[in-house]
Amino acid sequence: MNEPKHIIAVAAYVANENGEVLLVKTHWRSDTWEIPGGQVEAGEPLDQAVCREVLEETGIEIRPIGITGVYYNETKRVVAVVFKAAYVKGEIKVQPEEIKEAKFVELDETNIDEYITRPHFKSRTLDAMKAKHCIPYETWKVRPNQLIRRLDGIIH
Repeated sequence: MNEPKHIIAVAAYVANENGEVLLVKTHWRSDTWEIPGGQVEAGEPLDQAVCREVLEETGIEIRPIGITGVYYNETKRVVAVVFKAAYVKGEIKVQPEEIKEAKFVELDETNIDEYITRPHFKSRTLDAMKAKHCIPYETWKVRPNQLIRRLDGIIH
């Protein structure tokens, strides 16, 4: 099998009912906090992948709203799609082999550098934090054409 030309990753900007943002610290990037996410599996819709990744990493169930940005890591050939998502339910419970720590944080532009030390993660988080609108996302089945799911990208 040929190596994929690009890796697709997803991440979610999730705030709880208190406005605190869900952040994780991984074992392999323990110098920074970041919004939770990970690699999309073959054939997996992006909105389902982001739900799965956040649940696996943190124990938190989310509802994706829409996309706040698409980012490309040229070195690793990773296309990262960031969703804004609503907190649905759950208590933080990390997967210890992957996630070192996870927590909800009062995060804003004045303290983001205390948590997110890598500039590309900071950029993604700030874009999602400031987003007044999201880009809609659709999943389709083609032949016959059938819309499976649509996120309208409307932030309430």
